Amino acid sequence: MPVEVRINGAQWQRALRRRGGPGDRYVRQVAARAAIVASGLAPGSAGRQITVEDAPNRRGAAVDVVSNHPASVFLIRGTRPHLIRPRRRRALRFEAGGRQVFAKLVRHPGTKGFNYLLEALRRVL
Repeated sequence: MPVEVRINGAQWQRALRRRGGPGDRYVRQVAARAAIVASGLAPGSAGRQITVEDAPNRRGAAVDVVSNHPASVFLIRGTRPHLIRPRRRRALRFEAGGRQVFAKLVRHPGTKGFNYLLEALRRVL
């Protein structure tokens, strides 16, 4: 007695992409692992503010790994060289070489960006 199995491609794709389906579960697992890895890669306290959020208004399985730290854009994209001036006092105060230093102006050399969210996704996949 022959057995026939038909696979409807469109229905199969819808089943994989629907919320709660296997594709959705896989995407959520990858996003959760990427958030954990990104928390370890992020400099300073930025790692404590990484979350996984639903991606609204998108078809299929989609979530966002988000860094809510106020300096995230500077950490990821980097900064150009810039001047730092005091805002509330007459001089800046900071430690350099174990000594307290006062300055009216600091020429910051800029920073190279590090996209820790993308690097985390690369490591997970």
